[in-house]
Amino acid sequence: MDKKETAVMLKHSGCNCAQAVLCAFTEETGLSEEQLMRIGAGFGVGMGCMEATCGALIAAQILMGLTEFQGRPLLKAARELHQAFTDTCGASLCKDLKGRDSGVVLCECDDCVRCAVELIEKRAGEKQI
Repeated sequence: MDKKETAVMLKHSGCNCAQAVLCAFTEETGLSEEQLMRIGAGFGVGMGCMEATCGALIAAQILMGLTEFQGRPLLKAARELHQAFTDTCGASLCKDLKGRDSGVVLCECDDCVRCAVELIEKRAGEKQI
C-alpha cells in the first residue's frame, strides 16, 4: 500500500489528519509512531477546531522540518509547500476546505491527507531524502 492510502487508512482508524500524515512517514523521520501521534495530537479538525490551518498541511510542514532542516529556517520551502497545498485543495484553512461557513466543500479530509503526503513525497524525491 502506498503512503497516501496508508495515511487515509490511519485516519479511518482513529488518527486525526495530522497524525495520519505524520505516521505514514515513521520510517523517514526516525521517530516512533507514538512520538508522531503525540506531535500531531493537537491538530485534529485543523488548528483551533476548524478555525485555522488544515492538520494535514501542518503535518506536511512538520515533516519537511524533520527531514530537511539543516540549521536554517525553511521559509521559502514552507511558503512553496503551503501554496502547492492551497492550489491543489482550494484553501488551507480547515473551515474553508470543509465549507463550514459557505456550505461548499472544497476538499474532503481524505483528499487533504493524500495531497499532503504527495507533496512531501515529491519534495523527498526532489531532495533525495
